[in-house]
Amino acid sequence: MKKSFLKHVLGKVKRAMVNFQMLQNGDRVAVGLSGGKDSGVLLYLLHQVWRTAPVDFQLYGIFLDLGFGMDTRPLQEFCARLGVPFIHQKTDIGEVVFETRQEKHPCALCANLRRGALNNKALELGCNKVALGHHMDDVVDTFFMSLFYNGQLRTFMPNTYLDRAGLHMIRPLVYLPQEYVVQIAAMAEVPVLENPCPASKNTKRQEVKQLVALLRQSYPELRERCISALHSADLQNLWGDIKRSNLKF
Repeated sequence: MKKSFLKHVLGKVKRAMVNFQMLQNGDRVAVGLSGGKDSGVLLYLLHQVWRTAPVDFQLYGIFLDLGFGMDTRPLQEFCARLGVPFIHQKTDIGEVVFETRQEKHPCALCANLRRGALNNKALELGCNKVALGHHMDDVVDTFFMSLFYNGQLRTFMPNTYLDRAGLHMIRPLVYLPQEYVVQIAAMAEVPVLENPCPASKNTKRQEVKQLVALLRQSYPELRERCISALHSADLQNLWGDIKRSNLKF
């Protein structure tokens, strides 16, 4: 059962990689490790792909220390078990966000600073790609957040080229629902570190996540329908920018 489930999950990951051209021979991939199950599962599944796929690439696990004093030994041991280099990068992001800036809504600033620090470390290691652990639920939650709070129909791309950094940002788990990630985390004994962030579980994203869960009680296939819609978006029937004429009434 475990082997068949893992094979099913890897099939979804590989399909995402093929559909969005995420990996090529010679890639050096920096996996952003937060200490959560999503990024740990990402590293585990990429390692499984490395073992079986006809693509030669290298993996590096990067943990950004935000200054909250997390014990990363379980994460280091997990990387050692996989044979993946573990890089512990210290930063002052927590101090900047919560003490210097004292942000009322800290998530956006924190995300930008973390992204910059991760990209810089990846470049130092000679990596050309950064992998993040966003899964199907994150895709859908981001879509609804963009709609509700920004009035935009958008979400993140599974494969994005960052011009300024010269890196590709890839998200191989976009076809995996959250419950699959949870099951793989348990099967692979992925270590999960306690999140010490003061803003944890008190965010707009958490509100949207709860709303999507409520909607799925009536529409169980909501997530899959959203993914299908993103693949087959009918742009001709969206209004786009208004082209104003000189006609007056």
